[in-house]
Amino acid sequence: MTNKNIVHVVGTGTIGEPLIGLFNTFKDAWGVDEVTFHKRTPSSEDRAKVNQLISHGARLATDDDSRDEFAKLGHRVSYTAEEAIERATVVVDCTPAGNENKAKYYDGARNGPRGFLAQGSEFGFGKPYARGINDEVFTPDEKFVQVVSCNTHNISVLLKTLGCAKGGDLRIDFGQFVCMRRANDVSDRKDFIASPEAGKHDDPEFGTHHARDAFHLFQTLGKKLHIFSSAIKLNTQYMHTLWFDIQLGFDTKLEEVKTALRSNPRVAVTGRRSANQIFSFGRDHGYFGRIFSQTVIPLSTLAMPNPRKVVGFCYTPQDGNSLLSSVAATLRYLDENKLEERIDVLRPYIFREI
Repeated sequence: MTNKNIVHVVGTGTIGEPLIGLFNTFKDAWGVDEVTFHKRTPSSEDRAKVNQLISHGARLATDDDSRDEFAKLGHRVSYTAEEAIERATVVVDCTPAGNENKAKYYDGARNGPRGFLAQGSEFGFGKPYARGINDEVFTPDEKFVQVVSCNTHNISVLLKTLGCAKGGDLRIDFGQFVCMRRANDVSDRKDFIASPEAGKHDDPEFGTHHARDAFHLFQTLGKKLHIFSSAIKLNTQYMHTLWFDIQLGFDTKLEEVKTALRSNPRVAVTGRRSANQIFSFGRDHGYFGRIFSQTVIPLSTLAMPNPRKVVGFCYTPQDGNSLLSSVAATLRYLDENKLEERIDVLRPYIFREI
């Protein structure tokens, strides 16, 4: 590792590409000297994207055996995959192979980077993390960190906000969630579906990985929650939708619930109930089209059948919440004392109302 602060992003997909762009744009404000990124597969379709990232200052790393193919496409290859990892201060893996890459590359590079991050469902990669949920237990001594998925962020911010609505300690008796997932990102041309497709309950205790990961996220705080999630994929490209039924450990009123949600700076409330309108707001006013809030809640969908039961719908802002947590975790590795000051540049994109 050099004396420079170098952020290395692995993957150029729906999380990797905007993350590279963010670190390029704000590298001076964030104390980043260099941004590098790894792309596995050379593709003429991705030539413009890769050249844009390079032209904005990022440096390309490839596997050694594909270096010539990238060069034939006109790309400037600066490093091999191994060189880029060894030089990096922080490695952010944005691929669905984080655990595989950990065994192949990262475990052998422990003397190089200060930290390694993986995304989404890469359970077991390291300590689970979400910005604003368990910051107090995340220290730069933690070498491997799993930034939980966007839907897990949404579940977790609901649990923490509503479970602490009366102040004091988190009090949740039970939480049930249905994740109605978009079929694919607007940038994807594959995996779209013609009709809703129900998901499996792969985990007998938690249903799907969303509740399982939220459970382990809160377990880092010493909390053991009784929660369960289901998933269904919908034929839309806009946003994930989340239905929730949360049983609180105390009596409250609907207006107090709404006040708690409005008071959380990472929660966006809205009078809109259509995903396309909320998605469009992010496209027009967000950064790289992203909403960095952890959830968007149409307040009119909330109901309380009894003083301890809160039911409603909310939207998961694509992968914006995961991007924010990835930035926060990286900045903590670079300089923990300057995290809050440096991340301020993104606050205009963490909306309070949509």
